[in-house]
Amino acid sequence: MSSKKSKSVFMCAECGHEVGRWLGRCPGCRTYNSFAEVAIEKKAAPSRSVGIASIAAPTPIREIASLEDEKTTTGLGELDRVLSGGIVAGSLTLVGGEPGIGKSTLLLQICQFMPISPILYISGEESLAQIKLRADRLKVDSQNLLLLAETDLNSISQAIDTINPALCIIDSIQTMYTDEHSSAPGSIVQVRECTAFFMRLAKARGISVIVVGHVTKEGSIAGPRILEHMVDSVLYFEGERQASYRLIRAVKNRFGATNEIGVFEMKDVGLVGISNPSEYMLTGRPIDAPGSVVTCTIEGSRPILTEVQALAARTNFGNPRRVANGLDYNRMNMLLAMLERRAGFNLSETDVYVNIAGGMRISEPALDLATIAAVASACHNRPCRPQMLVFGEAGLTGECRAITAVQARITEGAKLGFSEAIIPQGNLKGLKTPKNMRIYGAANISEMISLLFQ
Repeated sequence: MSSKKSKSVFMCAECGHEVGRWLGRCPGCRTYNSFAEVAIEKKAAPSRSVGIASIAAPTPIREIASLEDEKTTTGLGELDRVLSGGIVAGSLTLVGGEPGIGKSTLLLQICQFMPISPILYISGEESLAQIKLRADRLKVDSQNLLLLAETDLNSISQAIDTINPALCIIDSIQTMYTDEHSSAPGSIVQVRECTAFFMRLAKARGISVIVVGHVTKEGSIAGPRILEHMVDSVLYFEGERQASYRLIRAVKNRFGATNEIGVFEMKDVGLVGISNPSEYMLTGRPIDAPGSVVTCTIEGSRPILTEVQALAARTNFGNPRRVANGLDYNRMNMLLAMLERRAGFNLSETDVYVNIAGGMRISEPALDLATIAAVASACHNRPCRPQMLVFGEAGLTGECRAITAVQARITEGAKLGFSEAIIPQGNLKGLKTPKNMRIYGAANISEMISLLFQ
């Protein structure tokens, strides 16, 4: 009898890069201290009973029949927006987020509303009694919902063969394991192999599969690049657990637009969609307060009004503090340097704190002018006009650069009663100004600050 030969390799926990010896820094993703030793065993070729049928010869593209990606609504309008209409049959979707943010709650809710059957909910973390307790609280009593508490891939495969569900939910992928590998559940090898199994299952049988992925302490899904490359859609939960609202963002979507977001509010009955997030984000905004400026950001195809807050105070230390919450820290430092060099501000002895109210994270350059305006208002201790919008990109020479989707931003502001807006001068051409709204064009940040306080 031939003995099994095994070998060990070192695998990066972030990107899955394999090397023969331990390295302090991954040459693929440039992450420090991410390599772990993994034992890899030689095994027989996997069975093709669950998988994509092999193709003996290449097929001309004109001879391949086109398939319409018919989408099934989830019953939650905000989630359908993120998924560009619903869940596609045979797709593999990854849902990630911090513990306790609402992943299991959301997936249990869609089991109540989705017009397909049967639905198989597989939990590796909770017992059936615990799931039933949450279902009673959420008033989920669908006759099409079947529950299974299991982590062994072989037992799960047998249950799927017997039930043949239309939708399969895995909560979570880090608890699943296959006995073909000796590594512990949650390891890179187990997560990769289990996800590959569900991917083959979805493609071969047309079963929609949703897997839940836990996040690391850095805020990314464990083995993120491995899973993101394998699945069809990636949805991330954003927002603080202590806050009442949740954001779901589509980081990847093979069947629709990426970077779409859905806004939910956590209530006793579960996650409830918010149809007008701009109004919700501006609730409680202070009026005539220095350092407060309203801007409009584009998330996917949706314009959302948000408040940028800034606080400037004389420093008590040798080096002034810089704190950015909700925006890129390096970008904020660049904008502060522009304020000093191009607009004559002296911030060398001033602590500056910038915050996006509500816990949103914004990365688009259109936030530049609003950040500069908020810091300028805080430094002068002069409030901006309460019904004014400010958005646009700033260049290193101090110029205000044109941005995209200006018409949608202006229209969204007019709907909520804003009567003024400061935008880059390059965006004035061809702009349709709504009734009872005045638009100002600024060529540089000094002109923008003058318009802000005139």
